[in-house]
Amino acid sequence: MSPRPARSTRRRVIVVEEGQRSSIRDSLVTEEPLEIRLHAGEEQRTLAVTMRTPGDDFELAAGFLYAEGLAVERGAIQRITYCVDRTVEDEQRYNIVNVELAAKRLPELTTLERHFYTSSACGVCGRTSLEQLHHQGCSPLQAGPLVDPALLYTLPRRLREQQQLFTTTGGLHAAALFHTDGTCLAVREDVGRHNAVDKLVGWALLGGLIPLSSCILLVSGRTSYEILQKAVAARIPIVCSVSAPSNLAVAVAQSFNLTLVGFLRERRFNIYTGAERLLEQPAS
Repeated sequence: MSPRPARSTRRRVIVVEEGQRSSIRDSLVTEEPLEIRLHAGEEQRTLAVTMRTPGDDFELAAGFLYAEGLAVERGAIQRITYCVDRTVEDEQRYNIVNVELAAKRLPELTTLERHFYTSSACGVCGRTSLEQLHHQGCSPLQAGPLVDPALLYTLPRRLREQQQLFTTTGGLHAAALFHTDGTCLAVREDVGRHNAVDKLVGWALLGGLIPLSSCILLVSGRTSYEILQKAVAARIPIVCSVSAPSNLAVAVAQSFNLTLVGFLRERRFNIYTGAERLLEQPAS
């Protein structure tokens, strides 16, 4: 049986400080391809290939399918396994995940109008229209819940405290789900922001927790269309990041009534949409 891919890799690097060189052993975050294959009845098809950090692969696959509208409930997924190579003494192939659907036939995939290839940098490319989300059956979120801004101030620090792999490598993103009462529900790390969010959504889907209508999503980098698309699908009302959103991310948040917060650092942040979910503080 082949070993599972490590989440980090050790290698020797040269450090230059004040003109002086020294050699040290450093940890690098692992980036490897993951192929997601769909199975239904006698049919099968490769759905996506994504560059990701190994770990939580089943959640990543489930979250990706959910965001794309291919598994809209826990019962749609019958089983998720790693591929077994029958030609090499039943060797596990940890870079291929098989998702067995409960349906007897594969869903119609041609309407997605693209091949599923994703990267750790940008997510699924070429699908950047609000109409796609409406066609997928997504509707604007209802009003609420109300959140104290003081709670938001604490979230980046709490996310960093749980970024174990980032502490080791310094080279990957993270996403966290918090309940609106402040409880941290889950944290996932990956070289791609969108992968980290897929892992969270997949965790929630497989645990029967969707819709996430009482949750806050925090991402460690900028917010893009991809991340807002996944938040809309999972019904997450508040999305925060420590960096800036893209213009299309703001458009998605506005169209689907999400609260979008950016530059969440220290004791300040920007509200781009949905300010009504954040309680106003009395003037000092």
